[in-house]
Amino acid sequence: MFGLVPAPLHRALLRAAHPVRLRVWGLLRLKVRGCSVLAFDPEGRILLVRHSYHRREAWMLPGGGIGRSKDPARSGARELREETGCRLEEATWFATFPFRAAGGWTNVTELVTGTTQDPPVADGRELEEAAFFPLDALPEGICGAPLHYLDLWRAWRADQNGNSA
Repeated sequence: MFGLVPAPLHRALLRAAHPVRLRVWGLLRLKVRGCSVLAFDPEGRILLVRHSYHRREAWMLPGGGIGRSKDPARSGARELREETGCRLEEATWFATFPFRAAGGWTNVTELVTGTTQDPPVADGRELEEAAFFPLDALPEGICGAPLHYLDLWRAWRADQNGNSA
């Protein structure tokens, strides 16, 4: 349905609606469930995105909201495909990270990882930019959440490999 709305109008509507949505979540003290995707290319670089409507200057992980009974890995793969055109191979859930947002609502983030062979293309609606970055050369402006989630991913990987974190 949103595909019928011209992209510039869609971006403007997202920019107007998102602060209202966050305020309502805070007033209602909602618990919101979403996913963040740590997608890696064959060179081991991570995919980061810049949104068109929220913290536009910050590099973040792709992702989005998911329903209570939805599978995080499938939801993460769907979000990645919708936002960047990338197919997530071997999509795997590896952690849940709940946090209380400053606005009073709780965000429960399901962390999903996998690989992709596809070049990212920002959808021009939710995303302004999407690109892969080497883990040792992350861009300026990366927000704190992806850095924390990368630490959780590294600990999970070490555990998977039988090493201590």
